[in-house]
Amino acid sequence: MPGLKAILAAAMLVSASVPVALAQSKTAAAVLPGAEVRGAATLRFLGFPLYQARLFTVGGAALNWSQNFGIELTYLRDLTQYDLVEATLREFKRTGGALPLEAQLNTCFKAVGNGDRYLAVSDGANKVAFWRNGQRTCTLSHPQIKRRFMGIFVGENTRSKSFTRKLLGS
Repeated sequence: MPGLKAILAAAMLVSASVPVALAQSKTAAAVLPGAEVRGAATLRFLGFPLYQARLFTVGGAALNWSQNFGIELTYLRDLTQYDLVEATLREFKRTGGALPLEAQLNTCFKAVGNGDRYLAVSDGANKVAFWRNGQRTCTLSHPQIKRRFMGIFVGENTRSKSFTRKLLGS
């Protein structure tokens, strides 16, 4: 029986509200030249804040899928590695079909606590690199992984249109 943490992780993008401060991320600026915050949102589930998200684009421009961009999540709750991996796999399945990436995700994601940050930055259409608290953890490589992973947060089929609009700066 999944615990509260698993339920919260599975509820990615259900509800969102208060935007986070638009301060610059040193890691985003270092790995995505010209990166500026485009938008920000806080994801909540049953009133509990799960994480704050920020979208980084070059020059803070509107999202352009043909350009590289980054999404940073700052966690406001403890979540296990299992919670993060399983929630991501479920979102892949929900938004376009399962992907054989569990082993790669287990390399990328470790348990998080309040204040831990993950930054995902695309590198073309088929790679997304991850940094945890400023330290590089891995690169997901798979055809169209940029659209599949980043689309969980800023795609057309997200769980929360309000969250996505805020993240896109709309």
